[in-house]
Amino acid sequence: MQKIRSKRGDTGTGVSRRNFLEIGAAALGLGLVDLLKLRATADSPLTSRERANKSLIVFWTHGGLSQQDSYDMKPDAPAEFRGPYRPIATTVPGIQLTERFPRQARVMKHLSIVRSVNHENAIHAPSAHWMQTGYFGPTLARNAPQKPSFGSVIARVRGVNQGLVPPYLAIPQAEAFGYQGAVYLGSAFNPFEVGANPNATDFRVPNLALPKELQLSSVRSRAKLLREFDDLQHEADRTGVLDGLNGFKTQALEMVTGERVRAAFDISKEDPRLRDRYGRHQYGQSAVLARRLIEAGAACVTINTGYWDHHNDIEKGMEEHLPPLDAAIGALVEDLEDRGMLDDVVIYCAGEFGRTPLINGNAGRDHWPNCFSVMLGGGGLKGGMVVGASEPRGGKVRERPVSPGDLLATLYQTLGIPLDTNFEDSSGRPVGIVPEGKAIHELC
Repeated sequence: MQKIRSKRGDTGTGVSRRNFLEIGAAALGLGLVDLLKLRATADSPLTSRERANKSLIVFWTHGGLSQQDSYDMKPDAPAEFRGPYRPIATTVPGIQLTERFPRQARVMKHLSIVRSVNHENAIHAPSAHWMQTGYFGPTLARNAPQKPSFGSVIARVRGVNQGLVPPYLAIPQAEAFGYQGAVYLGSAFNPFEVGANPNATDFRVPNLALPKELQLSSVRSRAKLLREFDDLQHEADRTGVLDGLNGFKTQALEMVTGERVRAAFDISKEDPRLRDRYGRHQYGQSAVLARRLIEAGAACVTINTGYWDHHNDIEKGMEEHLPPLDAAIGALVEDLEDRGMLDDVVIYCAGEFGRTPLINGNAGRDHWPNCFSVMLGGGGLKGGMVVGASEPRGGKVRERPVSPGDLLATLYQTLGIPLDTNFEDSSGRPVGIVPEGKAIHELC
């Protein structure tokens, strides 16, 4: 960040004016000013009357969740196809899940599985872009994001439901390929990255932390601090480093120093017994935090759950990931239902593709886009349903193919976002949020 020279002395907060400026406005939340300003001036395609108050919590299984070991068991197939797990019954007759999903089996009436998702690419980056944006685009030679993610579209169209919490957040951070961002929608609609593991004993959000030189008690005197900023503005150079503070600086400071936003991130306020139900691991505590952020007004929270690219020893990988994922989703469904929120919050579990039906020579499964599964629930969607089916060994779609565009159309429609919404890209050409795709009518 550009530094601004000053000949004045101390600000009265224990930091010299020069050091104060060198710390950077962003460290005091003033980097949020631009975000607030951009969001406030963005023309939303929805009027306040049309705006739905539904929200979305995503469990993103980066790398590719094995459908045969989770949502689409093949118990009658040979051992090299069916894998190590046996299926268990759920509370919905006829629907079975892996034995490692007992919590989801218990709340199956609120969840539905799409077992016939497919696309045509087996490489991580293009597939992740396809599933996050609805558009095939990047290649290994050119893997930069080309279209905005569904989270950014939701943030751009919907904004926050209430308060000052960011509309779109990623826990603990955005996924590695960079396809959860806003691209030409503008940086204001990138995910706010929590930046830390909510299960850590010393969990704190770096982007909402004050510099070490400043104590929260000293900053809480807003009138005094804002006067200091006002005094400093005439010292700013003509590059616009401190421009635009008048209309939005109070909101930015409120995000950093105010009780409401900080309280939303403070999961220590939760009943320890409830946190135990979610599970004392990153999956579970991320889900607790996601629910708190939705309650505070966020429209979309993505939980990036870990790396599921198990080419070797898939059973070991599944043992590491399946139980905590199950605990997090199962507890979240129960918690939302107890709070009367389940019909207003969509829960979505997906990755960029699935895994090969045949276990390879390294006891793992490789990339498989030909047929895989995702899970959706809540938000008023029909629960206790299975959409589509795979072949007996899971190789291809047997019935009712579903595309990435269909999935995004389902999310958008459920959240009240018109499917004909479009935005201008960097060249000024209007681009739709769903190129091809229809909402899954069985669920809507």
